[in-house]
Amino acid sequence: MAKKREVDISVDFAGRRLANPVFTASGTCGYGDELADFMDVNRLGGFITKSITLQPRKGNPAPRIVETDAGMLNAIGLANVGLERFVAEKLPVIARMSVPVFVNVAGERIDDYVAVVERLASEKAIAGFELNISCPNVAKGGISFGRDPEQVKEITSAVRKAAGDRILSVKLAPAVTDISVIARAAVEAGANALSLINTFTAMVIDIETRRPVLANRTGGLSGPAVKPIAVYLVNKVYNEVAKKAGIPILGLGGIRTASDAIEFLIAGASAVAVGTASFIQPDSAVRIIDGIEAYCVRHNVARLADLVGSLA
Repeated sequence: MAKKREVDISVDFAGRRLANPVFTASGTCGYGDELADFMDVNRLGGFITKSITLQPRKGNPAPRIVETDAGMLNAIGLANVGLERFVAEKLPVIARMSVPVFVNVAGERIDDYVAVVERLASEKAIAGFELNISCPNVAKGGISFGRDPEQVKEITSAVRKAAGDRILSVKLAPAVTDISVIARAAVEAGANALSLINTFTAMVIDIETRRPVLANRTGGLSGPAVKPIAVYLVNKVYNEVAKKAGIPILGLGGIRTASDAIEFLIAGASAVAVGTASFIQPDSAVRIIDGIEAYCVRHNVARLADLVGSLA
């Protein structure tokens, strides 16, 4: 029997060596152990928690999720347990995980972001932070920070100081005039990495009642419908900002299969995050890891890193 070809699918993510390039996407995987019944979470390259805010949030009223033909809309509204309960109840779970864990941080004011990061930056279990300045489902903060490059610089700089030596990734909104301008502002202010893309603001209407299906009226569109746009934007930011700056991109948006993930890597992402697919098949992320390795074997790719940004 022929010996299986050895493939190195590890990646360097802002100076942190990860076993593979597959993360969970924030908001789709809970705080650490929610997917443990369906897959070995420690097989992941990285784990990103759902958003944490300084104070607990109930989120938006129901209904706040609706399926679409090629994805789903969500208007959860950053519902979460808040910083203190996260530290008391969720951090012990995270501390038992061997996978690098990144905390997605949200807020209404810059001081809110800073307070959360300051409290968590000294925790050994936390590898880094994902700065959520692009959530379309909240009235304050969220996407408003991510549209203006000067505000992006201000909030990124403030959180960078609070984060110490931890990795800081800034999650970018797709619906802006030029996403590269926003990406450059984040990098200039001290971001170690970039996450893109977040969801698109969208609406579904009940034609019988002539009202929006979601109580919030609009929600964030995710899933296969957004993937081609996400691949394009990752490639744009890679070519115009990230490649020259030496900054890794975490690519996400509609990834369901290893083929989807590999598209993002070829476009310029150093790693990928799986979100909506986990609601359909909870072990999607580990299946994608296996699929990426199988692709590398088939195509004689000895190092996955050689695929990153290899678009002809």
